[in-house]
Amino acid sequence: MSGTTTPVRLDGEAIQDPYSFYQQLRVEAPVREALMPRGLKVWMVTRYADVRDALANPTLHKDMRAARELIARHSPEGASDGVFGSDLVAHMLNSDPPDHTRLRKLVAKAFTMRRVELMRPRVEEITSSLLDALATKDEVDLIDAFAFELPVTVICELLGVPHADRDDFRVWSTLLVSADEAAKVHEASVAMAAYLHQLIATKRAAPADDMLSALVQASDDGDQLTEVELVSMAFLLLVAGHETTVNLIANGVLALLRNPDQLATLRENPDLLPGAVEEFLRYDGPIGHATLRYTMEPLELSGTTIPAGEFVLVSLISANRDPDRFPAADDLDVTRPGGGHLAFGHGIHFCLGAPLARLEGQIAIGRLIERFPDLALATDPAELRWRNSTLLRGLESLPVRLR
Repeated sequence: MSGTTTPVRLDGEAIQDPYSFYQQLRVEAPVREALMPRGLKVWMVTRYADVRDALANPTLHKDMRAARELIARHSPEGASDGVFGSDLVAHMLNSDPPDHTRLRKLVAKAFTMRRVELMRPRVEEITSSLLDALATKDEVDLIDAFAFELPVTVICELLGVPHADRDDFRVWSTLLVSADEAAKVHEASVAMAAYLHQLIATKRAAPADDMLSALVQASDDGDQLTEVELVSMAFLLLVAGHETTVNLIANGVLALLRNPDQLATLRENPDLLPGAVEEFLRYDGPIGHATLRYTMEPLELSGTTIPAGEFVLVSLISANRDPDRFPAADDLDVTRPGGGHLAFGHGIHFCLGAPLARLEGQIAIGRLIERFPDLALATDPAELRWRNSTLLRGLESLPVRLR
């Protein structure tokens, strides 16, 4: 069958209460048409087996520069709205081989396990400084005071972005990954692109010991990175390098505070922390859906045929709560055997920054719960609001009491 039901809308309760929403879809219509908040029509994939297959399926394409006609056809907003018409889309996450292979190779060395482990002392240092600042307060928004500050400082230092500029790109980043109206998103994309063009010019004129300078030099040495590819790569590393880890930390802390037995188990057994971070990623991961893919030939999943020329949106958070893959999938269990979750994707687009996100998550959450034994939510959980984004699964704020 194909296209026989009314498309579901991916806004409202689908953002605020996604797990009930996707539980129903997995049972009743695991592959079905959906409308994204700005009206783009997609095919939603929700079961673990289908999601994993789709993430690694080479017949699903990601080159958004070649998909503008599809965007125009499937969205009332048109191809030029939002971020799709900007200089920010030509990065490796929106590319197919061989471009993807070439782009990923340029940054892969910076995110090896060995290179990331060398960053541990600096991550520990930043975390300790932030915790010292928290210790002077009784109540804070943990996102503003901690979960944002750690990863944004790390990625700025890694890329060579001036610390003073981070508030600007936080505003742009928030809009670019949101489901707000296309005009606002497009305005933010123009501002972010202009900033990155200028930053790259600065690195070209005065190279430093940072990743962005290295990418500029690699381009100048004949690795065939265009100016637009440089801007897009800087955008991807900057936004993905902090947005996802902010949500990993905040969502993980919220999960523990709402499951005090699991918090107690983790405090009593700190050696469980690496596995616990994997459970946080599975239980309430930082990414709601993978970035868009599209078909160039019909694709069958769970008995449903997705026609050629259609966008496909795979739900990572739905797959990670699929009881066919994870027993008691809706329960947080910090002793659950790790592995298998799809929070970082799967296949050739598996998140390059996963080792760094894991390191930051382990240090941040581990040191926080150790430093503040009376840590507690400072609001009714029902009052918490999730960001208006189909891409990210992140809180707008997380008020906590520290003592």
